[in-house]
Amino acid sequence: MSRGRFISLEGGEGVGKSTQMKALAQALRDHGLDVVTTREPGGSTGAEHIRALLLDNDADWSARTEALLFAAARADHVEKTIKPALAEGMWVISDRFLDSSLAYQGHAGHLGIEDVREANRFGIGDFLPDRTFVLLFEEGSKEALDRANARDKGASDRIGGRSTNFHYDVFIAFQLIRADEPERVKLVDASGTPEDVTKILLRGLADLLP
Repeated sequence: MSRGRFISLEGGEGVGKSTQMKALAQALRDHGLDVVTTREPGGSTGAEHIRALLLDNDADWSARTEALLFAAARADHVEKTIKPALAEGMWVISDRFLDSSLAYQGHAGHLGIEDVREANRFGIGDFLPDRTFVLLFEEGSKEALDRANARDKGASDRIGGRSTNFHYDVFIAFQLIRADEPERVKLVDASGTPEDVTKILLRGLADLLP
């Protein structure tokens, strides 16, 4: 049995990651692949408990504590969900992974991308997705904000509800990450129809498909 593939979907708030995860999973199943979908923070029992802490609007975590909580959740997620599925030959698609921590806590949170990467290395080693797609709108896009507001119905979590400047820094961070790892990380224009975006993702996986 061949090892499965691990795909992550990244991007800021409201760019359509959840929609694309469902559509991409179905498209891969249509190719005859077994697919597991998951998310971060979360994706395993322990990680889901940490998710509740991270997204609680009453919590006042510092950027450093937040980064460590994400790293702990990710370690459990990889050990309990992702690696077992890959070992069984399944493809795993995750709504967010390490690159979100690098962007949100590392760059936008001013901890430093490399310091956050190192904090995660204790829990997951050098484990990374086979391919990462970063869904992006043009900077300051009203479309992204409208999508996020419609999804949350005005009730953002403590991370999604941060300032416009913070989310602009996240936007920049994903582009910096892509510049460092162009083979793994691909930028995807998410402004088209959902169907068109899914086609772009499939084309971006052509070299990995059996």
